[in-house]
Amino acid sequence: MRAEGMHHAWIKLFITLFLSWTPLVLATPLVIHLGQQYPVVSIKAWSHWFIHLGVCAAICLASAAFVAVLEELLNPWASNPGPFLRLWMQRFAASMVAYLIFYASILAISYVLASQQRLAAQQSETAHLNEQLSRAQLDALRRQIEPHFLFNALNAISGLVREKRTDAAVSMITGLSEFLRHVVQGSHRHQVPLREEMDFLRQYLDIQKLRFADRLQIRVEVPEELLPVQVPSLLLQPIVENAIKHGIAKRSQGGEIHIVAARCDATLHLTVYNDGPSLSSNWQQTGMGVGISNLQPRLQDLYGEHFQLVLRNQEPGGVETSISLPYKEA
Repeated sequence: MRAEGMHHAWIKLFITLFLSWTPLVLATPLVIHLGQQYPVVSIKAWSHWFIHLGVCAAICLASAAFVAVLEELLNPWASNPGPFLRLWMQRFAASMVAYLIFYASILAISYVLASQQRLAAQQSETAHLNEQLSRAQLDALRRQIEPHFLFNALNAISGLVREKRTDAAVSMITGLSEFLRHVVQGSHRHQVPLREEMDFLRQYLDIQKLRFADRLQIRVEVPEELLPVQVPSLLLQPIVENAIKHGIAKRSQGGEIHIVAARCDATLHLTVYNDGPSLSSNWQQTGMGVGISNLQPRLQDLYGEHFQLVLRNQEPGGVETSISLPYKEA
């Protein structure tokens, strides 16, 4: 403008143009409120469109009057502004299209932000419900462990007492007490270090070893460096319990439980094998107990699609349960 030879009151012009946006700034909360009260996202809400057009015109008219007053008082263009009414209408006509664009932009941005807030709230609610579901499944699994295992252990203790094997009975009572204390006092953490899970599993296996004596052979291959890895709480115990119940307990000569942990890149592989009877052809229909049935949705909640749970028969005999999880240290 200066290069074209114009000589305006530059400071007053800057103040005028800067303050000219004040009406739109002050009207923005009103626009957002009206956008919520009279949404225009549906083309069928034609009456809402007329409301917003009227409000936009009113805001533009008020803003044009405000600018006309500023120009009358400050004369930033260093020229004769002319009659107020004519100046007002000139500013209104010149800014109507711009205000229409800005009004629509405010509505659009407010709708986008509101949509993001609703999505965030839904995701938070979904996560909360998933956590409650996982907690309920974990609690159900803990409660499921206690009754039948407790009855079997007490029957085994009773048998040891009848056989006058006092030391073995005392050891089993002590082990059972420690095991039940772990179950009852167990935290609601969904994930624990593999070391903690293995300690809990050893308590369980010690009791089962006293119950089955030489009929139960246990082989564990878990490297020391994998013990800090995070795994779901009560992950291995239901699998081992399932192997003992459907494998070892059904054979008079007993059998072996083989537990293996290994890492492959960013994946942790856990395997539980028993050399008992193979799975029947319809095992998926008959079910494999509460522990195994709860495991799939729990893993789904924790890892989404980034896990694998497979039960399969092995040759020449036995059943293997294999779990693959993302490798994550505490």
